[in-house]
Amino acid sequence: MEHPENSAEFAGLVVNKGVAQPSSRNPYLRRGSFVRRKLTASDYVEGILKGDSSVLGQAVTLVESTLPEHHQIAQEVIEKCLPYSGNSIRVGISGVPGAGKSTSIDEFGIHVLNEYGGKLAVLAIDPSSERTKGSILGDKTRMEKLSVHPKTFIRPSPSAGSLGGVARKTRETIILCEAAGYDKIFVETVGVGQSETACHSMVDFFLLIQLAGTGDELQGIKRGIMEMADGIIINKCDGNNVEKCQLAASHFRNALHLFPMPDSGWLPQVLTYSGFYGIGIKEVWDMVYAYIDFVRQNGYFDHRRAEQAKYWMYESINENLRDSFYQNPTIETMLKAEERSVLAGEKTSFVAAKQLFDTYLALLH
Repeated sequence: MEHPENSAEFAGLVVNKGVAQPSSRNPYLRRGSFVRRKLTASDYVEGILKGDSSVLGQAVTLVESTLPEHHQIAQEVIEKCLPYSGNSIRVGISGVPGAGKSTSIDEFGIHVLNEYGGKLAVLAIDPSSERTKGSILGDKTRMEKLSVHPKTFIRPSPSAGSLGGVARKTRETIILCEAAGYDKIFVETVGVGQSETACHSMVDFFLLIQLAGTGDELQGIKRGIMEMADGIIINKCDGNNVEKCQLAASHFRNALHLFPMPDSGWLPQVLTYSGFYGIGIKEVWDMVYAYIDFVRQNGYFDHRRAEQAKYWMYESINENLRDSFYQNPTIETMLKAEERSVLAGEKTSFVAAKQLFDTYLALLH
């Protein structure tokens, strides 16, 4: 198309046609030259034992995959890494959204690495959208110091609506990280609820982050989450909020005295700190390591690990049974028909479920 500026009435103004734009594709690039080599189970294990974070990341992706062909090789990798695992301190970190978990983990991680050395892996379970099933997976952006630290491996995983499944994969990821030489593991959960129970079943110390002035002091007398905590810390204890935090801490301490003594024999401590300003971080980790020393001496550390292994055996049985049920071709066909019957009001949910289960049991025989 001709430029109107080049017409006779604009004789004093000339616009050049310009130069041809080069192709956006590199002409020297050979197609297929950057195809990633498919790794075998032995390749994965070799890379993990060498501490290669790239291979470790690929192995975690393999473990999280739902594809049947990936499941077998993932199990082989986990079994080969198992003898090299179990030599880390696993800390679960939980709290309500907005409590400052990611900021605190950033400060905790830097303190632990500077104070005790070693390597740190942060496994964060990120909530997924119920509508789109997508996750932001943005925990690294809130861990500015750890994300660039050479001794750190940060891995966010989507909950994808199945906390139990993600938790199982997180437990398997812990094994891989330990085999890769990470002697400190942080597991961050999505919030308060089922994820806490799953997290508690895979860590040595369960740290609960609370806020002051949000009504949580009254919630503290409720069982469940409070009973699982080995230590409670109140964040944002700075500026004008110091008095509120100290008052909240006294309320939590009073609430803890209403509970029976935990099996570990350790009475959970309540501390205040500021993750943003890095105040009180040392005291928090002195508490964590004091607990680890305490339970190692009285034998509860090994007892808890053994109980966790038993718990995950039963969880694996439940998951395999569920997968076997839903992947059965006959059941897949029946499910649609039974679903239509329930929606039409011809059957109750319980009758339909019983008929499906009875059919499944008959197929096993």
